[in-house]
Amino acid sequence: MTSRTSSDAADIDRGIRNSLKGIRLSILAMGFGLAKIKKYGLYKDLNCTSMIEYINRLCEETKMYRGSIYNWLYIGEAYIKYRNDLEQVGFTDNDGPSKLPYLERALAVNQRQDVFNNVKNMSLREFISFAKSQGETGTAAAADKRTVTFRGNTILIDGKPAIKISKKLDSETSSYLKKVLRAACESLARV
Repeated sequence: MTSRTSSDAADIDRGIRNSLKGIRLSILAMGFGLAKIKKYGLYKDLNCTSMIEYINRLCEETKMYRGSIYNWLYIGEAYIKYRNDLEQVGFTDNDGPSKLPYLERALAVNQRQDVFNNVKNMSLREFISFAKSQGETGTAAAADKRTVTFRGNTILIDGKPAIKISKKLDSETSSYLKKVLRAACESLARV
């Protein structure tokens, strides 16, 4: 263990690096815990009526920023949802749990295997940029532009399902609606 009063650059650097490893592990652990509390409704056992109430109480008691706690929750939820895929590529807390909230968006516009390889190997900044890219088109979306993706009968805007065309419609009506919506969404993507 290094002394807190050390002025040796190597000791200080080692202390910083060890602290960063601990922070990454803590973020993943906090996220995992928050996600479990939400998933299983354990906030009720803590005398809260909702997850929002639990997070508000947590913020008040710990003086933590609400945005950080929600971000940790998203990290935990993404980790739980994609745990098998993450473990398959060897993702660990050292690979940056802060990338996990961007997984859904990346998966909406990119190939699954590319996403999980990149979440393991890219820096946070690179992965955010990758998640915002338009995948198969090869063009990166400008940070202030919306991404519109067609997946079967579902239209995704910024990786989130926005419109779903009923499969019960006849093919002529469905085809017409898809053309109209594609034109409208292409306009939206240019805004």
